Amino acid sequence: MAVSYKRLLHMMIEKDVSNAQLMRDAGISANIITKLKNGQYIALDKVESICVAMGCTPNDILEFVPDQK
Repeated sequence: MAVSYKRLLHMMIEKDVSNAQLMRDAGISANIITKLKNGQYIALDKVESICVAMGCTPNDILEFVPDQK
C-alpha cells in the first residue's frame, strides 16, 4: 500500500495555507513538505503536528491507496 496526502493538499488550498505557513505552524521541515508531495511516508509525530496545526484528524489528511505498478 502507498500513502496519499492529497486530502491535506486540498485542505491547504481550501484554508489558504501555504507550505511556509504549514512548516511554521506545525514545526516541520521543507523535507517533510517534499515527502508529502511525493506520497512518501512521514513519521507519525509529524502527522500529529500537522493535524494540530490544521485542526483535523489523520483521516482528514491522508489515505492509503493500492500500489500502482
